Amino acid sequence: MTKIKIAILASGNGSNAENIANYLKDHEYLEVDLICTNNSKAFVLDRARNLGLESLVFTKSDLESGALFQKLVEREIQYLILAGFLLKIPSELIRNYTDRIINIHPSLLPKYGGKGMYGDRVHKAVIKNNEKFSGISIHLVNEEYDKGKILKQLKTEVSDFDDSDSLAKKIHALEHAHFPQVIEQYISSRHQT
Repeated sequence: MTKIKIAILASGNGSNAENIANYLKDHEYLEVDLICTNNSKAFVLDRARNLGLESLVFTKSDLESGALFQKLVEREIQYLILAGFLLKIPSELIRNYTDRIINIHPSLLPKYGGKGMYGDRVHKAVIKNNEKFSGISIHLVNEEYDKGKILKQLKTEVSDFDDSDSLAKKIHALEHAHFPQVIEQYISSRHQT
């Protein structure tokens, strides 16, 4: 059986990228084929090397001009996973990968989503507004930031003692526990015969 090839796009540390790659390692029909980053100093490149995965560094111009898309086509990439990827995905790439780009966001969308809302900024806003819960939203990517169809949301309690660091740890635990499985379930559901 020909494997379904996945590329993971990440801009920084890459712990989710590593977690997904490890989860799908030796999978019957899914394969992480490529780790892509727009940051030549991103730690995700070290993770890719340690995993024995090929990586690709690209520029914002490569993303917007279609040069990245051409590389993905050449490698026969069928799905894109955004794991801490901070650039907006261009409309043309979204059209070419309709319902095949999955993102994870560190809040319960639609709360604390949109342009500029990522990482620590989200956690600080959640705490500042005295929210009782936060969580993760795993969703498809469309042309509006954080507005694509939600595949799964999971929540965690925000305690009175949480700061942005402790909340980030809770969110990362949810991401690592659930993101790979949701990816597997979604792609599998689209390819069942």
